[in-house]
Amino acid sequence: MSLPHAILTALLEKPSSGLELTRRFDRSIGYFWSATHQQIYRELGKLEADGLIRALPSAQPVRGQKKSYEVLPAGRAELARWTAAAQEPRPQRDALLLRLRAAAVVGTAGVEDDLRRHLALHERQLAEYREIEERDFPPGRDSSQDRLRHLVLRAGIDLETFWTQWLKHALEEFADLPDGG
Repeated sequence: MSLPHAILTALLEKPSSGLELTRRFDRSIGYFWSATHQQIYRELGKLEADGLIRALPSAQPVRGQKKSYEVLPAGRAELARWTAAAQEPRPQRDALLLRLRAAAVVGTAGVEDDLRRHLALHERQLAEYREIEERDFPPGRDSSQDRLRHLVLRAGIDLETFWTQWLKHALEEFADLPDGG
């Protein structure tokens, strides 16, 4: 049920059209809660039908014109309810970890190359997060909103740091395996 809440959050930050929302998801929220453009548009329709958002009135209605949406009081109340509710952490599910476990019984062919590929991907993501941090959170940006947004970014930085360190360690282990990995 979190996609509707991600959309409500984004719309409360800034009323947007579906296209603008999908672009913002690609640049921010999508780093930790991904959704396809189709899912976002479908969810906008549901949120509007449920009375949680509305399309902003257009100065000149034109067929095919993009609609911009804003959150209604019921949408804000729903987001506040969801934010305040307790939620259990989800167990970690990662195919790479499962593949390593399987490699212990069927052999490691191809796994080391994929570990190197994963390392490169995580290093690029970490660099991107650090660029965002430097650009968007200079010293002195310490409003409550900025601090919470930075906290979310820090989670991404810390997770990517973990994965890059762990993958380097895994590659060292592969190099030390008796059969050469």
